[in-house]
Amino acid sequence: MTIIASEPRPTRDGPVAVVRGFVTSGVCGAALAAFAVGCVLENVPLIVGSLVLPVAYGLLNLLVGLPKRARQAAVVPVQALAMIESLQATGSELTANVPIDFDLTVVPDDAPAFRVVMSDHINLVDVPKYQPRGILVVEYPPDRPWKIRLVKEPTPEWRRRAADAQLDSAPGATVVKEPPQGTVYGMALLVGFLVGVALVPWAFCADLADSFGGSESDGATPSVTSSTSTSTSSSSSSSTNTTVVSSASGTVVLGVGKSFLDEGELREAVESLTKGTHNAPDAHKGRALTVTVNDKTLAMVFPPTGTQIPLFDPDSLPYERVPALVREATTTLGVSSPQSWQLTAERLTGSLRLTVTVSGLDGDKASLVADGKGRAILRTKVAS
Repeated sequence: MTIIASEPRPTRDGPVAVVRGFVTSGVCGAALAAFAVGCVLENVPLIVGSLVLPVAYGLLNLLVGLPKRARQAAVVPVQALAMIESLQATGSELTANVPIDFDLTVVPDDAPAFRVVMSDHINLVDVPKYQPRGILVVEYPPDRPWKIRLVKEPTPEWRRRAADAQLDSAPGATVVKEPPQGTVYGMALLVGFLVGVALVPWAFCADLADSFGGSESDGATPSVTSSTSTSTSSSSSSSTNTTVVSSASGTVVLGVGKSFLDEGELREAVESLTKGTHNAPDAHKGRALTVTVNDKTLAMVFPPTGTQIPLFDPDSLPYERVPALVREATTTLGVSSPQSWQLTAERLTGSLRLTVTVSGLDGDKASLVADGKGRAILRTKVAS
């Protein structure tokens, strides 16, 4: 039996693997771009196609890979004795099965010993049975020794062998690992994704240009109208806000000296956009797909005609909690020298969620997620 060395050669730089990786990442990029362009253009077939394409491609990949999986399943695994070098629980002990990482020395009957790192779920009652220097029975495919698993109910013969065995540790240089992705394969993934993302906007560039930059001089009704509205805030600043509204989206940019953290600014700006959704169906007036806001800019995406995507009423946002959430995100998540923040509201997962992302001067990023009432439910701090 051939044992793979500790630094295996890449196995995914073959032409077939590279092409498949390029196509897969291209499909993913095209699906994301098609969904975004479909929302902007209110093109329902394009939105549906963006959701169906990755599913169809995934099913096709599943069918194509069936022969390979069948060949792998037909390989008879071999059993061997193994000694625990070290082990560590990696999950909560509140569940019945505890995930444990094992560092093992495996001693096959007809091949040199080797080291392998693997994980398995052990019943909480059985955890004390696994101790360093303990002897186990394991099995693995002979052509993929890194896919090792514990035999928790060995035959009487193997149980007897494990009880009588005394094994020596294999050197660290004999560790077997799954062959990593090659450099060419990784580049194919990146290039494929970028090509997929760029292909859809390029195909619909004329429609996008009409949507965002339609001219009023041709006598047609413009797709985007802009106006300015003087702030009603008690601030002494006399600057004005810029509001741009279309049937697909709306944007408000604050004037100098103003911030969406100022009392009443965010609510007033949202109301100015929801009152402008005159081109939306009656069922979707005052509804939104997403609301994104930072210190100076508010952007709202309106639902396209006939959409079945979960929507929410922007008036239901917990406006009074936004300043506190931003303050908590910028001061408690470990971002040094916070430079910018952005809040995104959406309910694509079912319930309304507010995500505050903070960026620092050194490239640090952290985020805070709150529910529809503005209560923080998840904090992702900067890694120390």
